[in-house]
Amino acid sequence: MFTGLITHIGTINFFSAGRCEIRCKALPNILIGASVACSGVCLTVVEKTETSFSVDISEETLMKTTASQWQVGDILNLEFSLKMGDELGGHFVFGHVDNTIKLLDKIEQDKSTILSFELSKDLSPFVVEKGSVALNGVSLTVNNVREKSFDVTIIPHTFEVTNLKMLTPGDSVNVEVDMLARYVSKQLELKNAK
Repeated sequence: MFTGLITHIGTINFFSAGRCEIRCKALPNILIGASVACSGVCLTVVEKTETSFSVDISEETLMKTTASQWQVGDILNLEFSLKMGDELGGHFVFGHVDNTIKLLDKIEQDKSTILSFELSKDLSPFVVEKGSVALNGVSLTVNNVREKSFDVTIIPHTFEVTNLKMLTPGDSVNVEVDMLARYVSKQLELKNAK
């Protein structure tokens, strides 16, 4: 379980045959078997050194996330799993990516940046104004929702400490909708089916 508050940035050192090694300058003391959200994808630490850790990536994960596009040198947003007593500053993020979506537009507004993303029909019931969404693992508030797109506003701090600043229109990100929205939608669906 995560909060969507990015705590570290990692760089891919090695990527081949479902194994990825990620270098992190300030690597916390993590254990083999620990969960790490890597740009929103929950992965398990299988090896580690003082400055890097390795994860295995399944075919399913490669099919459903941007991991299939990762290359050596790419920057990943990292969040290590919650511990009892940690601050819950974002929203509950599970690292179970729903899909990938494309950035449509990037607009500077005052000191912030507005990012517009495509909104597919299957995800649209779960994306609402003032609701939460995780993009590349970053907990964000949805500002505007249109029929086929939605906007989030990135404050300067978030822009500087995540890989969202590197996005250009056409780039894909991992999206995880708010689990609360998913459960509410399922309950309403069951109620209406009666």
